[in-house]
Amino acid sequence: MGGIQKFEDIIAWQKAQDLAIDIYQTFRELKDFSFKDQICRACVSISNNIAEGFDRNTDADFSRFLYIAISSSSETRSMLYLANRLGYIDDLKKEQFVKQSNEVSAIIRGLIKSLN
Repeated sequence: MGGIQKFEDIIAWQKAQDLAIDIYQTFRELKDFSFKDQICRACVSISNNIAEGFDRNTDADFSRFLYIAISSSSETRSMLYLANRLGYIDDLKKEQFVKQSNEVSAIIRGLIKSLN
């Protein structure tokens, strides 16, 4: 991996952590505990898979974990649309989070291309 020495230096990991913090703070008071647990697990899984994959021995392994991170980002977006429809978040918050999630996914896709 080029000049990246540790996963904390990966922009996608940093932005995924930011998204997780924002989502945790937004849903902190939500009484629908199963929903809250699911969306929090999904968004945390993004940065965790980037971190876990970075310390694998091969680019192929790292790439596999990056694809899982993209899938977790998609799951997060799906949950955000549902949160909006359930009235847990307004349209503006949904769009902000969806934009963040799409940005993370795009950065991860670029990282995968750089590995291949």
